[in-house]
Amino acid sequence: MIYKVYYQETKERNPQRETTQSLYLEAETEVAARTLVEDNTDHNIEFIEPLEGNFLDYEQKNPEYHLTEFNK
Repeated sequence: MIYKVYYQETKERNPQRETTQSLYLEAETEVAARTLVEDNTDHNIEFIEPLEGNFLDYEQKNPEYHLTEFNK
């Protein structure tokens, strides 16, 4: 499944809506998606949203859409 992960660049500052960023990744579960991001970045995860159906189609039309892959 594809997940959209909303995050802040660093865990040192309080989250601010204006600086929230996102990435897309493929994982088996939401827990696996969180683990991938936590193990490979210093991001402060705000929310993880599963994408499927029309929601996924809409996101894929965004020019900034690309799946993030982490080296294992």
